Amino acid sequence: MKVIVCGAGIAGLALAWRLERAGWDVQLVERAPEFRAGGYMIDFYGPGYQVAERMGLRERLLDARYPVHEISYVDGRGRQSSHLSMPSGLPDVVSLLRGDLARILLDDVSAPVRYGTSIDAVEHDAGGVAVRLTDGTTMEADLLVGADGAHSRVRELVFGEEERYLRYLGHQVAAYVVADQRLSEQVGTRYQMLTEPGLMAGAYALRGGRLALLFLRREPDPRIPADPPAALRERYGHLGWILPDVLGRCPQPPELYYDQVTQVVMDDWSRGRVVLLGDACQAVSLFAGHGASMAMAAAWVLADELTGEPAGGLTGGPAGGPAAGRAAGRAADPAAAALAYQRRMQPVIADVQRFGRRFIQWMAPSSRRRIVTRDWLLRLAALPGGRRLFLNSLSPAGHNLIPEDRRARLPM
Repeated sequence: MKVIVCGAGIAGLALAWRLERAGWDVQLVERAPEFRAGGYMIDFYGPGYQVAERMGLRERLLDARYPVHEISYVDGRGRQSSHLSMPSGLPDVVSLLRGDLARILLDDVSAPVRYGTSIDAVEHDAGGVAVRLTDGTTMEADLLVGADGAHSRVRELVFGEEERYLRYLGHQVAAYVVADQRLSEQVGTRYQMLTEPGLMAGAYALRGGRLALLFLRREPDPRIPADPPAALRERYGHLGWILPDVLGRCPQPPELYYDQVTQVVMDDWSRGRVVLLGDACQAVSLFAGHGASMAMAAAWVLADELTGEPAGGLTGGPAGGPAAGRAAGRAADPAAAALAYQRRMQPVIADVQRFGRRFIQWMAPSSRRRIVTRDWLLRLAALPGGRRLFLNSLSPAGHNLIPEDRRARLPM
């Protein structure tokens, strides 16, 4: 079986990893001109972490992790207003850069990535799919997977314009990295944030004397500013703390990530031999904070259905081999497999998206009253037993998506 995967991010690479080991011929295309490193910090846990363990990637995740010992809110003078100490060595929770997770996956995938190209046209029927790439070449396969993000080109070509599926959550997000040994040491192993009504700026230290910045802004108008760095300086430059310094070194895209905060909501995730994966059909948003885990889990579930059997004990190592040949021989009908994958994943994604919408007012409070309320909740969380209750309240659904029994399947 041959598959074209459009998008070499976390979802696309996780699917490629699994299908290679089932004996599939995998072709990867990516519109970015090169591998996209960096990104913002994620807490990787839940079903995605379970998948990574089955892939034999746990030790590499632990090597790439950043210790985050405290969540701390500060004012314009850098004085702490509230904080929450994080337990050291939380089991099965890894804080790392999104790009570092993608790199770990890429290093374990055999198929080369064709960077700087995407899908320009798609034709598909019951027998297969044919695509024309933006570089003019054509390819044929048994299946096309659109794993090319919330602004998916595959989705646009096969399902229609993105306005039908994007749910704008009234905020815009930006992230970039600066090299500054002094500020990196000042922030240390804390995730520090400054919040004003409708505005949030966060910072955390990276290895090599670097500092990662994240900005979240309430914005009713979904249009991206013509000059994103200037917009950030205008909105945040007067707030104090470290912001005047770091905003003076804000780069232009692509070094600056700037986008809408959106969810993708679709009734159908597949059309015949074309199926969507990851943010292309199930973006849960920054507010849910579970996107990378859901992408890994969805790739695993889709591969379950496409190969016709759960992979269970598959771990890292070269693709192919006798076991892979047996799995490839029992490959399921791709169109039917895509529908089964949607039935398993869609209810979980809907739950995580609902969580994300509820969490907006706590991650980006819209009023001074909500900021004060959040600070009081953090102080209560410092009491005996309070921290666990607080952390549990921030965990969206999906932890039972990848069952311990490798033969088990979610109800259809």
